[in-house]
Amino acid sequence: MTVAHRLVVAAVPLALGLAGPSLVAQVTNDRLAGAAKEPQQWLTYSGTYDGKRFSPLDQITRANVGRLALQWVFQTRVRGSHETTPLVIDGVMYLTTPQNHAYAIDVRTGRPLWHYQRTLPATLSLCCGPQNRGFGALGDLLFLGTLDAHVVALDMKTGRVRWDVEAADAAGGYSFTGAPLVVKDKVIIGAAGGEYGIRGFIDAYDAATGKRAWRFYTIPGEGEPGNDTWSGDSWKRGGAPAWVTGAFDPALNTLYWGTGNPGPQMYGANRKGDNLYSDSLVALDADTGALKWHFQFTPHDTHDWDATHTPILIDDTIDGTPRKLVAVANRNGFFYTLDRITGKFLRARAYTKATWATHIDEEGRPVLVPNMDPSATGTRVCPSGTGGTNWHSPSYSPITRLMYFFSNERCDTFMADDDLEPPHRAGRPYIGSAFFPDPGEPEEGAVRGVDPKTGSIRWEFRQFSGSWAGVTATAGGLVFSGDGQGNFIALDAESGRDLWHMPLGAEIRSAAISYAVDGRQFVTIPAGDAIFTFALPPAAPAPRRAPGR
Repeated sequence: MTVAHRLVVAAVPLALGLAGPSLVAQVTNDRLAGAAKEPQQWLTYSGTYDGKRFSPLDQITRANVGRLALQWVFQTRVRGSHETTPLVIDGVMYLTTPQNHAYAIDVRTGRPLWHYQRTLPATLSLCCGPQNRGFGALGDLLFLGTLDAHVVALDMKTGRVRWDVEAADAAGGYSFTGAPLVVKDKVIIGAAGGEYGIRGFIDAYDAATGKRAWRFYTIPGEGEPGNDTWSGDSWKRGGAPAWVTGAFDPALNTLYWGTGNPGPQMYGANRKGDNLYSDSLVALDADTGALKWHFQFTPHDTHDWDATHTPILIDDTIDGTPRKLVAVANRNGFFYTLDRITGKFLRARAYTKATWATHIDEEGRPVLVPNMDPSATGTRVCPSGTGGTNWHSPSYSPITRLMYFFSNERCDTFMADDDLEPPHRAGRPYIGSAFFPDPGEPEEGAVRGVDPKTGSIRWEFRQFSGSWAGVTATAGGLVFSGDGQGNFIALDAESGRDLWHMPLGAEIRSAAISYAVDGRQFVTIPAGDAIFTFALPPAAPAPRRAPGR
């Protein structure tokens, strides 16, 4: 396949250091593993491998957040609500946009240093728009998954392509929208396309050469454990995409990655069984891709409740026993806590209205309410088809020991006819059902603070519009988020109290990052097709004293 790349390089200062951004950074494995020791940077999608999206910076606090002021705005000139998480590496911000554009920006001024643009096929099979959620980085390379299912390495200094590999056939419905996770010498990324009857996978590529190191199929093949959870040959087109960035535990050498809906989406008559490993969390050996364990949140899903969430890795004590935990606020309306060494189910509790199951049993399986599947006349189910939450990044504060995430407070009517099996055609939607909000029902949202050891809700901040923003916690006692009306907000991490908000004029669908430059803490958030950066006003210089006599 011939692929065209377009590069525009802006003027770059010749004198580096304090006079301008450093374009000679090297992102090492030690830096990635110890990212928490460099709070002035943002080196990977969630800030650190454990998925916490927590900044140890504390210059901006509950007491002074009301003084936050806009420092610069970068207009990408690429249409669409941006879902990217920028990286900040030694004075340079690297970000992606819809349609596979990418930029390097001077973090002090918002001035672009280079611009990369990929030439994409005229038609693409994309569920939910031409999105991209960010870069991975290692050495002097940036790694990008593309909408036409390639993985590309760009030179960090120039934006020029160093290697480009095709992972799958885009004409068959495959694409990449998530940010890669770089672990040791490998670039890890999961496929999107669950609405098109793909067979999902998680790939690892050699960071230096682009050669594929391993592939884990999220649907077991013939003769493999779990294949019998798919009736007939339905596994061949069963979906289970993996389109959101996972987490990594270096001590256990284990990747934790969420998977999406089975195919056909919201139609289960032709795929009887649990449909492993859809709607699951899979734990993989980082070196080989071998499955260590799995946990399925929603067996035989017929409501499109993907488990494509960034899991959060926490060390804490439960029932007097220290444990290594992994926590997930799931799209199906329940909050889960698992042992991340074994995958053992520990806790689950509803965080929003969930009418499809009475509870989660001791083995971690939902106890179903009868007659909740989509029907020809329509079945009202909570949460909605977009879920109690969705892919947007959660956060965890080691100070408050609370996990934060957004929730959509909505129910939907699901419709399907078992006699109308959807045909499978490569690259075409493979759904077989539909869901609709009840007329007149308001779409509301909330940001919630939840104790991951118990699943109990400590606080909630209600939003009277749909909420589609991720969250970021900081050591200043703050939780940053946004809403569908374009408000960038700061909440008290202890209580959820509204401390500050700023209307940005466009919907926020990403999550903030925080970093420091020249001794000042900054917070950056995408909104609409622009990137907004805030900080406290610089301290006024001390008054000069008149010379003594």
